Amino acid sequence: MTTAYVLAWLRAFAFTQLVEVPIYLRGARVSAAQGFVASTLTHPVLWFVIFPLSPASYETTTIVGELWVWLVEAAYLRYLTRPDMRWPRALAWSLVANAASAGFGELCRALCGYP
Repeated sequence: MTTAYVLAWLRAFAFTQLVEVPIYLRGARVSAAQGFVASTLTHPVLWFVIFPLSPASYETTTIVGELWVWLVEAAYLRYLTRPDMRWPRALAWSLVANAASAGFGELCRALCGYP
C-alpha cells in the first residue's frame, strides 16, 4: 500500500462518516458512537482487503463489496446496537446509509474529484 492510497482511504472514510453517521442517528436511532462503529467495521475491510484481493473488475468488486457492507452493517444494527430492531428496519437503514455515502461519494468524485 502506498501513502497516497492510505490518504485516499482516510478521505473516503471521513466522507463516509459525515454522510452515514447522521443517517444512523436519525433513522436507526443509535448513538453517534454506534453509527461511527458501523462504517468502521466495514470500510477498512472493503478498501484494504476486498479491493486489493479481488480478481474482478472495479465495478464488480464495488457491487459485491457494497452488498457485503450493507449486510454486515445491517447485522451490526440488528444484533449489537438494537437487539429490539427487526431485520427489515436494520436492512433498510443500512441500505439508506450506504447508498447515500456511495452515491454522494461517486457524485462528488465526478464533480470535484473528492473524495
